[in-house]
Amino acid sequence: MTDQSMTFDTPEPEERQVSAALRRGWRCRCPACGSGPMLRGYLTVRDACPVCGEELHHHRADDGPAYLTILIVGHILAPLILWVFVKFRPDPMVLATIFTIGTVALSLFLLPRLKGMVVAMQWSRRMHGFAQRG
Repeated sequence: MTDQSMTFDTPEPEERQVSAALRRGWRCRCPACGSGPMLRGYLTVRDACPVCGEELHHHRADDGPAYLTILIVGHILAPLILWVFVKFRPDPMVLATIFTIGTVALSLFLLPRLKGMVVAMQWSRRMHGFAQRG
């Protein structure tokens, strides 16, 4: 019995640039072409890019974008609320109203962008079925 190593002549997949994909994801655009919209509605990822046809349904963003949004908003607004309170001593109701509006606005701004970045990162690293296409 002889030991033969089997070799397959499969071409090495082309490298996908993470930075370009993340920039496209931040703009909620297809990570492959950068032209087509990635999202249908506010947070629903399209099954495929309408421009280049790249399949996007493989993504597994799940709770990642929400976690990142909470982390970023908390790290921005927690020190800011402390600084505003110490420096200006506003009425607590005024402080709570202003920072509630700021928290909601910043969260609504960041959430779809971070979801786009998470999907783009998965695409660029060929995770969760994104490796099937070149």
